[in-house]
Amino acid sequence: MTSRRWRASRGRGPEVRARLLALLALALLAAPRLAPAAAAGDPLACRTVRLSDVGWTDVTATTALFAGVLRDLGYRPQITLLSVPVTFASLKSHDIDVFLGNWMPAQYADRQAYVEQHSIEIVRANLVGAKYTLAVPAYTYDAGLKDFADIVRFAGPLGGAIYGIEAGNDGNRHVLEMIARNDFGLGQFKLIESSEQGMLAAVERAFAAHQPIVFLAWDPHPMNMRFDLRYLTGGDKTFGPNYGGATVHTLTRTGLSAQCPNLGRLLANLEFTPRGESEVMNAILNEHQTPEAAALAWRHAHWLEGVTRANGKPPSLTGGEPGALRGGAFERWFTAHKLPFGPGVAAVIEAVKAHGGPFFDAVSALIGGAVRALNAALAALPSPLLILGLALLGWLTQRSLALAAFIAATLVFIMNQGYWAQTLETLSLVIVAALAASLIGVPLGIASAHRPRLYAALRPVLDLMQTLPTFVYLIPTLVLFGLGVVPALISTVIFALPAPIRLTHLGITGVPRSLVEAGEAFGATRWQLLTKIELPSAAPHILAGVTQCIMLSLSMVVIGALVGAGGLGVPVVRALNTVQVGMGFEAGLAIVLLAIVLDRLTRFARRGPR
Repeated sequence: MTSRRWRASRGRGPEVRARLLALLALALLAAPRLAPAAAAGDPLACRTVRLSDVGWTDVTATTALFAGVLRDLGYRPQITLLSVPVTFASLKSHDIDVFLGNWMPAQYADRQAYVEQHSIEIVRANLVGAKYTLAVPAYTYDAGLKDFADIVRFAGPLGGAIYGIEAGNDGNRHVLEMIARNDFGLGQFKLIESSEQGMLAAVERAFAAHQPIVFLAWDPHPMNMRFDLRYLTGGDKTFGPNYGGATVHTLTRTGLSAQCPNLGRLLANLEFTPRGESEVMNAILNEHQTPEAAALAWRHAHWLEGVTRANGKPPSLTGGEPGALRGGAFERWFTAHKLPFGPGVAAVIEAVKAHGGPFFDAVSALIGGAVRALNAALAALPSPLLILGLALLGWLTQRSLALAAFIAATLVFIMNQGYWAQTLETLSLVIVAALAASLIGVPLGIASAHRPRLYAALRPVLDLMQTLPTFVYLIPTLVLFGLGVVPALISTVIFALPAPIRLTHLGITGVPRSLVEAGEAFGATRWQLLTKIELPSAAPHILAGVTQCIMLSLSMVVIGALVGAGGLGVPVVRALNTVQVGMGFEAGLAIVLLAIVLDRLTRFARRGPR
């Protein structure tokens, strides 16, 4: 019986196998329909998400917030600090994936060409109800400056200046276009470009002194809660209606949402409110929290509707630790108990600023006045006369007609390229900075050569001055002295000062001992030894130190542009932020040519005594 059943079932084997294969095929076909739509997550190529942060506090806050959500979902966000034009170019070249700070209509000119080329994609508006235009303090508004047309009437108290943010920004460009077209009679005004924080430092100083100031302002931003300000009317043609009423959009590189559908759904859900953004920005600016920590408390669960983790598992908005505290248990504990070095320095700077206001105002007036006076004197000279004078100086120092012709041709070329005014501004800053550094450095070098213990104490300080990033100098000087040439000049002097000190010390200590002993044998006093023997013998080294001081000062022109000092650094920074290759090479070549001219004019310093 058993053998007959086995033989019967064996005979039906092919039929059973065929039915099983059909059922398996149906199950495989039905599986995707039975699974959740987003269960597959995103491909591995989508796990790294590259975000652009243009440095504005609102964009920094939203980008940090979004990056925290991405980390919770298993993605690896990478944030890069870029300007707006560079961001659009990077989206086109697929070097950046997401940009959350497309302010419209202010960035229309930057964005439109990429939209027409279909090289970027507009996901959605992530913020509605923003605004972006010029503003003034409430007391200035009450004094009568209420409209764009009123600005020119306050040209004197305003110093003929409007304060913007970083060079190349769309808002700055609108102001520059107004000035170029002489809209509202603003043709003689100048735009002071620096950064968001630099502008806010200038606004804070103006409020403290109850002085008028016109500056770029926007909402959401804690400045609206920190300062009693008023937005100006009449700027509809320049910034758009409703005080530059703006909508902020999320942009991605072309094809991102199609390639990474889970990430695309998250971006489509992402939206913010002016109030929420202001709270996050306030935590960053005023409570000094990191962007990641400030963003932790402000997340919305509805952003995750239809979204999974990167690997397809269910999501969770845990509000985990910010990136700065990730790592092992010891690292997290140790970082959470860090020494209050930064807050201590900030407290010292605030105390100095609170009690030393008159002193810093006097220093600012003295230094700024010297630079402005020298620049005015150079600008007052007819340009052909100034060019001929510098060429003649080159011939007198080197006795070379070729050098004189080169200097004249170089300056004529700079003028032809349209950078004459910026060159004079840079030259004024370099001359004053080099003079100040030399007046301080040479006596210190002489004193340290005569007192070895003094040089031993100075050496680590000089090393620190030469190795500390120059941007670090700008932070306290900007707070204490405000925007303009003063923080740039002080930073330049600090950077250039070690050269004359070290080379003067080298020259004095290198004076042959026999010369000094001969002077002493003839009864020379210490002052006579210094002026008749040591200084003439050490002159080549001392003058070489002065030359190096001039070159180092010139290398700081771009730093000066970042704090509103003007000069040739402004077109360089503007070209960098707007990806204008031609402008960058023009301004960069002007700086190089000016450096060569100054180097040749001071080359006699390295010849030594004749």
